[in-house]
Amino acid sequence: MDLRNYYQKVKDIASKIADNCTVIVSLETADGGKAGTQTEVPRALAAKMIVDGIARLATPEERQAFHARKAPAQPATK
Repeated sequence: MDLRNYYQKVKDIASKIADNCTVIVSLETADGGKAGTQTEVPRALAAKMIVDGIARLATPEERQAFHARKAPAQPATK
């Protein structure tokens, strides 16, 4: 594995992600990774997971649905 090439791919993908945190969707992996789990992660981690082939960026519709589900779970502040 060429580490220079790997980290260049991570850097390229990270530069294409607009927000500091983004929603990703997991992909099925040979070691038991479950497909379809959504989570919000920092840009750099999202880029690394995409290059590693274990996640993809969420579509705008998936991102909107994720944030809609997340909003009621946050405690109200006074």
